[in-house]
Formats: sequence, structure tokens, C-alpha cells
Amino acid sequence: MYNSVKKSTKNLGDSHHTFAELYEQRAVLFCALCNQFPEISWKSKKHFDEKNDPMFAGDFIAGINTPAGIASYHIKLKYWNLFKIPELKHAPKYDGYTSEEVLVRILSLTN
Repeated sequence: MYNSVKKSTKNLGDSHHTFAELYEQRAVLFCALCNQFPEISWKSKKHFDEKNDPMFAGDFIAGINTPAGIASYHIKLKYWNLFKIPELKHAPKYDGYTSEEVLVRILSLTN
């Protein structure tokens, strides 16, 4: 029979970092980037369509409107006050971008 018990990956990793450490670093690095560009950054506790796409429990979404499009991440609520950026009632509508496109979009800030 199939075992449906969820296992946490937060303590998994290579010999240098766990997933939990990497997610924390991503949150802090994205926070620093957004705080450097508050005029094009935002945070929200609700997705664009909260009825059909509710927010993950304990998370918010933070984003930055880059020249190449929006880049955003779901971040744990414990980091909410570190993001010194405007709060939106709803996040902008998701345009279907991929993880690879997020990297391209973030790098477009350096051009």
C-alpha cells in the first residue's frame, strides 16, 4: 500500500547547507533586493484570485517588477516586517513564468 506520510525536506541538503538554510538565504537575499528597489517592489498576503488560488498557509508573496517582467517568491510570514516595501491587497496576476524566467527577470535589473 502507498505510504501517504509527508516527509520534511528542510533538514536535507548537501554537506554544506540544508534546504531550510537555503530557503532562509533566498528570503533574506530577495528581501535585500526588494528593499533596494521599493518603488518597483511589493508584498501581499493574498494572490490575485484568492478564491481559486488561496495563499499557502503561513506565507506571503513578495515581488519585483523588473524590465523583463515580474519576479516573485512565496516567503514565510516571519519575514514580513523585513520587507520595507508597499503592501498590495492582492498580488499581480501570475503570468505563467518559470523558475528559469525568474532568474532572467532578476538579472534584467543589472542591465
